[in-house]
Amino acid sequence: MARIGIAGSGTWGTALAIHLSKMGHEVRLWSALKDEIEEIGRKREHRNLPGVDIPEGISCISDDQELCADADVVILSVPSIYTRSTAARLRPCIAKDQIVLCVAKGIEEDSLKTQTDICQEELPQARACVLSGPSHAEEVSRGLPTAVVVGAHDKATAEYVQNIFMSPAFRVYTSSDMKGMEVGGSLKNVIALAAGMSDGLGYGDNTMAALITRGIAEMSRLGKAMDCDPQTFFGLTGLGDLIVTCSSRHSRNRRAGVLIGKGMGVKEAMDEVHMVVEGVYSAKAGLQLARKYGVSMPIVEEVNSILFEGKSASDAVRDLMCREKRVEHAEIKWE
Repeated sequence: MARIGIAGSGTWGTALAIHLSKMGHEVRLWSALKDEIEEIGRKREHRNLPGVDIPEGISCISDDQELCADADVVILSVPSIYTRSTAARLRPCIAKDQIVLCVAKGIEEDSLKTQTDICQEELPQARACVLSGPSHAEEVSRGLPTAVVVGAHDKATAEYVQNIFMSPAFRVYTSSDMKGMEVGGSLKNVIALAAGMSDGLGYGDNTMAALITRGIAEMSRLGKAMDCDPQTFFGLTGLGDLIVTCSSRHSRNRRAGVLIGKGMGVKEAMDEVHMVVEGVYSAKAGLQLARKYGVSMPIVEEVNSILFEGKSASDAVRDLMCREKRVEHAEIKWE
């Protein structure tokens, strides 16, 4: 049995708490929002996970020291825009070599740092690692099978976390390519916004397949320029996560994209979703990374134009379709 502290009582943090508690671990679920965590503790249910019981063994707390004290793993599950402030807040409570697992997906807009980069900067005493993959909270909380990946700098840490999470419904692989995992996990949210816009415009399965395929091409091109392993982008944290986020009814990024595609404003769409839409925040960072590394990412560019420049989704599709003609794979040569 491990002692687990989870910072963030959103749907993902709560789903992980439920999963880990059912496996027999000691789980403490923390939120900086005292009223929110007290409501969860009292009702034993999360308002965005209706019908899912929260086991009595999960402690619902708001005390920083209690979250981290003697924890084998501290999980950072706040929205990515709050990772830095939360890590800084918890710095006095994190012990030397304590494992801190980042499970949010996003790239910081100003610094272009990944979640584990931020963690290592704010918590230099900790061992930072990451968990990612196709794992909607709505399904994980109900015990529906999925497979994810744990990334870490050293094999021992990755395998330790793998053993804690592994179950018949939650298969865990390991990887040393933390940066590739996090770039894929962040940019798939941007592509999912585009996929939702496609549905909102009334386009079909062919359009969706093209977006997913060309989306993974953009992600892998950037990853290669950033010295990530290309295989990562065709695994669970790249293609796997991209497919589920673009196609699932549970995807908040897809849902926001649908509303934008139907003509709703960006802020109005985000308000309608009632949860943080990570792709909106990662879009600017993705475009900055593309320009920094000289990588062509036309879908990411058009999503930015829609979100921040007032371009219509239909005009963005036209411009994507009418770009200069090219071969699909430049590496494949004519005879």
